[in-house]
Amino acid sequence: MNTYPTYDGDIPYLTTDQMREVDRAMIEDFHIELIQMMENAGRNLAHLARNRFFDGNVSNKTVVVLAGTGGNGGGALVCARRLHNYGATIRVVITKADNAFTPIPAHQLDIIHRLNIPVSQADDLNNLPTPNLIVDGVIGYSLNGAPRNTARDMIRWANETDASVLSLDAPSGVDTTTGTVYDPAIQATATLTLALPKEGLRADGVANQVGELYLGDLSVPPQLYSIPSLNLTVGHIFEQSDIVRIW
Repeated sequence: MNTYPTYDGDIPYLTTDQMREVDRAMIEDFHIELIQMMENAGRNLAHLARNRFFDGNVSNKTVVVLAGTGGNGGGALVCARRLHNYGATIRVVITKADNAFTPIPAHQLDIIHRLNIPVSQADDLNNLPTPNLIVDGVIGYSLNGAPRNTARDMIRWANETDASVLSLDAPSGVDTTTGTVYDPAIQATATLTLALPKEGLRADGVANQVGELYLGDLSVPPQLYSIPSLNLTVGHIFEQSDIVRIW
């Protein structure tokens, strides 16, 4: 049931700094708040998970969601909530204790707890049920060098399982500007990048980490990209679907 249209128009790729500027302009200039963007990201991730990996039906399927403490993890937690609501069996694994989460991802984690979805930390990885799918929300564009500590352990665990992996925005461990593939880095079956694709995802040698590349709508107004600090021309990429396939 993987019916997303392929976008074959011209499309800019963003550096990490440009994506930060998109986030800033969304919040400061257009008053579209981070919690709204996070909900859009997680909803689209859940839709892609359901349709690409489960033929539209997640009942009786087990999904392990790996979540970091920042925005990438927050989007993955929205995805976890929605897949739970669709009927999947969800296990969430977080990189650090609850009090280490930034405020809006912490809000998403609080909802997960209120839904009684099991949450554990990386030291419990070997006790998880065998998943049908792993959702990677460990590290997004805030990556700074090779993943360390629990993030490293979660990435290695995901790569050692037989389950498919769906990454949010970029496979954890891949630099979104340079395309540097650190050790370790997620080897994804598919990646849902957000708003516009990231430069690092088309670098030489990165395709094997990214897998199939999809683009999800964050509700960024096309005219935002024309602000002087970006100076980009972007069309109506999502006129047919909130998710489009890039390759």
